[in-house]
Amino acid sequence: MKLENKKYSTVIEKNTFYFFNKDFEQQYEGYINSLKETLLLLKNEAENSGFTKKVFENFLLEKENGLRALLALTGFSNEYFKRLTTIIRVLSDEELNRLVLKDKWNIDERHGIESISEWSDNKIERLIKENEFFRKGIVNLFFEGATIPFLTQTIPLFELKKLSLSKLKFEIPEMIDSLIRYKEKGSYSGKKGNNPETLIKSILNDLSIGFETGDLTELVEKVPDRKRTMDFIIPNRENPKIIIECSYLVTTSSGQGDKSKTEISVNTLLDKYYPNAKFIGFVDGIGWYVRKKDLERMVNAYFDVFTFHKEELERFVKFIKKELKIV
Repeated sequence: MKLENKKYSTVIEKNTFYFFNKDFEQQYEGYINSLKETLLLLKNEAENSGFTKKVFENFLLEKENGLRALLALTGFSNEYFKRLTTIIRVLSDEELNRLVLKDKWNIDERHGIESISEWSDNKIERLIKENEFFRKGIVNLFFEGATIPFLTQTIPLFELKKLSLSKLKFEIPEMIDSLIRYKEKGSYSGKKGNNPETLIKSILNDLSIGFETGDLTELVEKVPDRKRTMDFIIPNRENPKIIIECSYLVTTSSGQGDKSKTEISVNTLLDKYYPNAKFIGFVDGIGWYVRKKDLERMVNAYFDVFTFHKEELERFVKFIKKELKIV
């Protein structure tokens, strides 16, 4: 007990509160200052020469951190920009393709869309320096992206507002808007109303279908170390007929492989302890789109899979009604 108390006291009495490496802090502060100075140069150049696309194209070409500075100005995260680039590559919208000059990128996607993978930061930076039309396309996207119907229907309004010519003009209200959106990004992402599971809940409520969430009774009793908290259990944990798991990812990570393995393991348990229940999944988002191998494993865990596309939601309603014999 004394040893435990000593360990406890060590953490309390010798706590550093916030770790930081002074050498790293100085180096990173230099990087931050570089971005600030780079943006000030862009502002001066644009005010002197006009806020034209050519000014921004030259800025991306000539400045080492030009793209990072442009993202900081508009409030776009680097990760979200990469997702947007991937969407442009994998989907074909005529108006969007014309805007970004996609047919002139001369990118060899030799393995086809099915095996497409996300570009690294280095590749995007290299294309900006070496490919004139890719560079022009990025600038066009920031100037006019918010006018493209495909993007207005695909990108959340919270992010679409960042594609604004006013932001590129360093207008004070727009810069304040960027600060607010940056500050509130975490809250926005975590809000319950922004959770895709809310849409499933709404559909079930509209159909007057009861459901529960949590742990299945049999799994808690028989395999507590392998149980899994379920998103939706219809009608209840004791006698489930339909079990729904939701996985909507806009980012990619190595954890997706682990998630698919977990779902396969859960499916095995359900087959054993709840053989009459249907295990279905809502699997959607650009994060799954670009991780095809993980996606293949993931969908194998479910009896059926749906996305949040309008047609898929309609199919889900028909599936639920059929399974529960609702007229």
